[in-house]
Amino acid sequence: MVIPLSATTITSLLHVSRLHEYQVIGRRLPTESVPEPKLFRMRIFAPNDVVAKSRYWYFLQKLHKVKKASGEIVALNIISEAKPTKVKNFGIWIRYDSRSGTHNMYKEYRDVTRVGAVETLYSDLAARHRARFRSIHILKVVELESTSDVRRHYVKQFLAKDLKFPLPHRALKSKNIFYPKRPTTFY
Repeated sequence: MVIPLSATTITSLLHVSRLHEYQVIGRRLPTESVPEPKLFRMRIFAPNDVVAKSRYWYFLQKLHKVKKASGEIVALNIISEAKPTKVKNFGIWIRYDSRSGTHNMYKEYRDVTRVGAVETLYSDLAARHRARFRSIHILKVVELESTSDVRRHYVKQFLAKDLKFPLPHRALKSKNIFYPKRPTTFY
């Protein structure tokens, strides 16, 4: 039995990303003394717009002493990738709180989207450093345009011109059900 799928269902099946990149623009509430307050813009990675707004107010309170009660959000947009089929290298600057203190870190990832690189970062920090989502602050995400900008060896190894992925230890298919000797899987 074939079940017809709508276009939205197909795109939701293809898009399995847990996070989205949001651009949040906000400001203080206007007063008589300051009728047009300064706008603050942030790019925030979050699973939904509620979390994006919450993270925005969290950072704005720390950076500019503006809290949700005395401010307003002017715009909230999802930023989509310009070329989601091209493989790119990303450099990510972060600051995270561990059990022993606060640490600054620079990491590089190879992915097709910024969101994919950030998701890899979150899972990597959770695995290697036991860092939780709430304790990781992403400072900057930059696409590394040239190969000379790449610093980390684990990303540089994929930039070689003669890169190959050999498939060793393969068993050849045979039409016979029974075969007189074991297959040779090494070349």
